[in-house]
Amino acid sequence: MKSLKGIPYLVIILLIIIVSNGCSSNPYVKKIPKEQYVVMLSLDGCRWDYPQMANMPNLESIARDGVKLESLQPSFPSKTFPNHYSIATGLYPDNHGIVQNTFYDPDMDAHYKLRDREAVENGAFYGGEPIWVTAEKQGLKTASFYWVGSEAPVDGTYPSRWKKYDHHFPYEARVDSVITWLSLPKKERPRLITWYYPEPDEVAHMNSPESEKTKIKLEYLDSLVGDFRQKLSQLPIADQINIIVTADHGMTRISGDKWIYFEDYIQPTWLDTSLGSTPVWMFDAKEGFEDSVYQNLNRAEHLNVWKKDSIPDTLHYGKNSRVMDIVVTPDLHWSIGWGAKRYPTSMIGGAHGYDPRLKDMHAIFYASGPAFKHGYVHPTVENVNIYPLIAKILNLNPAKTDGKLENVSRMLKPKMMIDD
Repeated sequence: MKSLKGIPYLVIILLIIIVSNGCSSNPYVKKIPKEQYVVMLSLDGCRWDYPQMANMPNLESIARDGVKLESLQPSFPSKTFPNHYSIATGLYPDNHGIVQNTFYDPDMDAHYKLRDREAVENGAFYGGEPIWVTAEKQGLKTASFYWVGSEAPVDGTYPSRWKKYDHHFPYEARVDSVITWLSLPKKERPRLITWYYPEPDEVAHMNSPESEKTKIKLEYLDSLVGDFRQKLSQLPIADQINIIVTADHGMTRISGDKWIYFEDYIQPTWLDTSLGSTPVWMFDAKEGFEDSVYQNLNRAEHLNVWKKDSIPDTLHYGKNSRVMDIVVTPDLHWSIGWGAKRYPTSMIGGAHGYDPRLKDMHAIFYASGPAFKHGYVHPTVENVNIYPLIAKILNLNPAKTDGKLENVSRMLKPKMMIDD
């Protein structure tokens, strides 16, 4: 057989076959679409280890096709509104201003409450720049189905499409709405979609994270994820869509024999204001009673009590004017509150809001699509890093955040990290 510069043709042919086969099986060689989409779903209160507790094959399929975090660490307090808005803005609650589900703003002389429509829709409460605002300002259309902050004109900007919260809107119909948005003509189609389910948070609150009812709800939610992925695969742009399934926080078991009642230590007449729900409360003491409130609460076992200026730096909390003079939170599994209703010791339930470093407070994060590696497990990161991740995928110039792309860049294919 003839040769080319001393190399037999047969060897050359074999080398071509080997290289061709290698390229076809290498996930990094396939061309990455220039124009990508991000669809991010939050399952409220879905703890990092729930997929190990319940049968959730569709989440695990996303992990095989893409990536997952060992866990996603929330911000303090590990509550729903602060953390959904931290995911959206890449800022800690102290910096974006949604410091609790309910709080008082002394500068506005106004209260924010999660069930108060006027407050929720008032853009003045929301600091930072949500990812949909960043995208809209840079010419991309976005849509939101019940994400915290999306119902207000933050910096004067709404998502191109958004819905007023309806707790009872059917879960299956939410899937169909998102698919419909992705089926719109290109000029109308959102490149970023954020959407939300209020479970498994509710069922775990009522029955505890480890209950059979929580497991059943998790498997139902996983079936919805499967339905969504199947319908997504039928779209002409399916290979351009990145899916993220995540959550705002985790959940831990609480019981009636681990309650701390405030009136056992302090008097309501010592306070100007008390706001919160287990396990995070804030107090403003009346003049002259600051030391009485602080010292008497410190007598309680299993209770962490901080003056606003002495909250641990690791919690990134206490500089915002909406944080009150004294912040209290108990040890894991313990609950706090006023004793208008004394719980029986047999009571079992679930709670979140504790120190976000505690693993029970950690959430899930699964992602797949053209931007992500395949079968990769990434170490735990804080949720403020999701904003820069999405900004990179959508080729946006990000606003200033507390998160950093370098903390999550290993989840992306190497070609995604090459500067355009």
